[in-house]
Amino acid sequence: MVREDDFRTVHRVAGTDCAYKDGGKTVRAVVAVLSFPELRLLEHAVGEAPADFPYIPGFLSFREVPALLAAFAKLETPPDLLLCDGQGYAHPRRFGIACHLGVTLGLPSIGVAKSRLIGKHPEPSPASGSRAALTDKGETVGAVLRTKDKVSPLYISIGHRISLDTAVDYVLRCCRGYRLPETTRWADGLAGDPAFTLKARRIR
Repeated sequence: MVREDDFRTVHRVAGTDCAYKDGGKTVRAVVAVLSFPELRLLEHAVGEAPADFPYIPGFLSFREVPALLAAFAKLETPPDLLLCDGQGYAHPRRFGIACHLGVTLGLPSIGVAKSRLIGKHPEPSPASGSRAALTDKGETVGAVLRTKDKVSPLYISIGHRISLDTAVDYVLRCCRGYRLPETTRWADGLAGDPAFTLKARRIR
């Protein structure tokens, strides 16, 4: 895992998310690729795989990465930067799903988590763009980032080939007035509802 910036100009950003079907027996993974900085949906792909690995906190990547890799294999053009719905370095073993996926694909990646898995932090100020350090065992493992005024923050950590400051900057640049970045919003919607693309086009 590379913990510093190691990529060129970003033109395509991607978000990932997973849902479960067949009573939890199958993982349905979605990759949504957006233009950057415009954040228009360019393409998306869906991959499925059996949920063979049991749900164990901290081992999510072993359950979901096979389906995600199947989705990435269907993309016409790979993204330049990946924002994962989950942890990166802010993980008990310092290797969450954003690290796993980034290293496997060779892509710069960021962990964008909705909740804290490890560590402690002061509360960032209420204004969008405010951040606080997330620390664990004396080490800074991520940033607690407010992406919208007075809403719950996100937990940002590096995945692969990117520094924490750059990761925070890209997450903020991928937000458009909502708590979640557009990459995550598209992937979330597509993972849970195959008709999301049509519905989103009507309201955007």
